[in-house]
Amino acid sequence: MALASVRPPRAVVRLASNPTMEAAGGVWALLVGIGLLLMGNGLQASLLGVRAEIEAFGSTLTGIVMSGYFVGFLFGSTWTPRAVRRVGHIRVFAALAALASVAILVHSLLVTPVVWVLMRTLTGVCYAGLYVVAESWLNARSDNATRGRLLSLYMVISYIGMGGGHLTLNVAAPGQHDLFMLVSVVISVAVVPILLSATRAPASEAPNRLSLPALYRISPLGLVGTFATGIANGAVFTMGAVYARSAGLSVAEVSLFMVAVIAGGALFQWPVGKLSDHMDRRGVIAGTAFAAALLGTAASRMAGISDVGLLLAVALFGGMTLSLYSLCVAYTNDHTSSDQLVAASSGLVLANGIGAIMGPSIAGVAMDVMGPGGFFAWLFVVHAGIGAFGLWRMTRRPSPTAAEQGPYVAMPSRSSPFVTSAVEEVYAEYEAEQAAESGSERAAADQS
Repeated sequence: MALASVRPPRAVVRLASNPTMEAAGGVWALLVGIGLLLMGNGLQASLLGVRAEIEAFGSTLTGIVMSGYFVGFLFGSTWTPRAVRRVGHIRVFAALAALASVAILVHSLLVTPVVWVLMRTLTGVCYAGLYVVAESWLNARSDNATRGRLLSLYMVISYIGMGGGHLTLNVAAPGQHDLFMLVSVVISVAVVPILLSATRAPASEAPNRLSLPALYRISPLGLVGTFATGIANGAVFTMGAVYARSAGLSVAEVSLFMVAVIAGGALFQWPVGKLSDHMDRRGVIAGTAFAAALLGTAASRMAGISDVGLLLAVALFGGMTLSLYSLCVAYTNDHTSSDQLVAASSGLVLANGIGAIMGPSIAGVAMDVMGPGGFFAWLFVVHAGIGAFGLWRMTRRPSPTAAEQGPYVAMPSRSSPFVTSAVEEVYAEYEAEQAAESGSERAAADQS
């Protein structure tokens, strides 16, 4: 079946001039608002990790605190559609934005682990809801002709926002209140363009579901891979700053460390994905996972030896580990019928989210037991496990032919702080539309 291919940024810039859009300015206002939300979220992730290290929480306790975000995120992404159907998009969005803005300030006022776990969980609920509503509005502003380019642009804005958030860590000292207040301000400002541009409420429907056992029967590697990727990426995005600080990096270097991970993911997702379009995708998944395991080990060895070498190794590691989720989704879609795409996407999101909850806590324990090196040691185990399982699955069933394999579409995983079930389902619906169109074209070609 044919999936949506992600086009380069040059192509997506033309989105604003497309006459089928309700208002180009509204689309860009939504994207700017989402970018600011991501900036605030990226800054929070680094800030809380560094501040927890300053407050001597310990890696295990910090991991538990960071896991709270994904617990809240998983709950929020399922709760928000029901709340929207009861009281409407505007009220839900405004309420969640207010709570998210307050939650980060409470982190600063009450620096205790119990309060931080509660506030981090609340933040996860709020951000999941904010993304669901904002992405629903964004999807409502597109049509079949522009949706692919809109999704590509969304990816670009996501990476820019997250990277900018981590760099903002250098604006003030993490031990003071300033950065916490800055996050609150950014969240508050972010909702203004979104609310002003949301002229009509999009439809809100409960997605279909596939049970995890049923999804495993369809694609064992897809389900296991997305779950394990959640473990890995959940640890990277929440405990990466903790590791960098524990390894002796300055605050400025911590921000560059996290930006390197994100930049690597942005640069390598498309090349790795396109490679998987031309060969057995399982082999690419296994090779990418093994490469991530080795590059993580190389990064660990570079810590304290060469800052440039560390950042380079981390960027390459980010390129590999952040590509795995999209590869696993694409492989699952190769074995999924068009009417199962939305349900399969929801199942993969659930598996990835469960893994993300586990990742920070386990990484924290590993760092307390083994020191800072336990961070990449744990990631080595996870990625090597994905690679080994991928190789084993290659012996269990034949590879799809090139005609049966759909083009790769890049997307961030649930374990990264900027994806929700809403945007996953938008991708799935668009892919289903493309599959139907491609099937019609093939049928017409066969008849001719």
